[in-house]
Amino acid sequence: MSIRVMLVDDQVLLRTGFRMVLAAQPDMEVVAEAGDGVEALEVLRSTAVDVVLMDVRMPKLDGVETTRRICAEPGAPRVLILTTFDLDEYAFSGLKAGASGFMLKDVPPAELLGAIRSVHSGDAVVAPSTTRRLLDRFSPMLPSSGKEPQHKEIARLTDREREVMLLVAQGLSNGEIAARLVLSEATVKTHVGRILTKLELRDRVQVVVLAYETGLVRAGGGAG
Repeated sequence: MSIRVMLVDDQVLLRTGFRMVLAAQPDMEVVAEAGDGVEALEVLRSTAVDVVLMDVRMPKLDGVETTRRICAEPGAPRVLILTTFDLDEYAFSGLKAGASGFMLKDVPPAELLGAIRSVHSGDAVVAPSTTRRLLDRFSPMLPSSGKEPQHKEIARLTDREREVMLLVAQGLSNGEIAARLVLSEATVKTHVGRILTKLELRDRVQVVVLAYETGLVRAGGGAG
């Protein structure tokens, strides 16, 4: 079954370029397009979509607020934020709004296609180290460590799950976490899955955001 993709961007030329790249893939289909957030939300009411490629700077309703509204719905499609500049503050806001990651608009086609497939399979597409760098850049927007109550569900994590969560938030991959804790990579993946379930998070990106917001991890990547 093809991955159903929606393109949301106010620049028609960019949408055309993305559509041409995606149309050449046997496992992808562009099923909808929109030029702004208001139009995107309207289209999604009547169109089944798996992945949304979301611009951020658009008229009427920007991509961040559009992402927030999309992700608030049950069974929502995954959202991949597209930015013009690395470490754009919009990317940060998009991640907090529920996006599964962000990419630059000038990303090579192969990387874009890989990202869409990853998002569709349930993975985040932002490398943890890149996510951490993004959050470090905008850490003043987050609560100071120790001054805000922790997410109430964090208390439900086992000691091992909390340990894994901290390492995810510090930018380690499953393989690196496995080596650090002397576990199999499959076991680490299981722990990550349980963390996502208990905290009701969509993916690793939201694990990182939550760890910073609750003070579990300080700017710079250290444990709080």
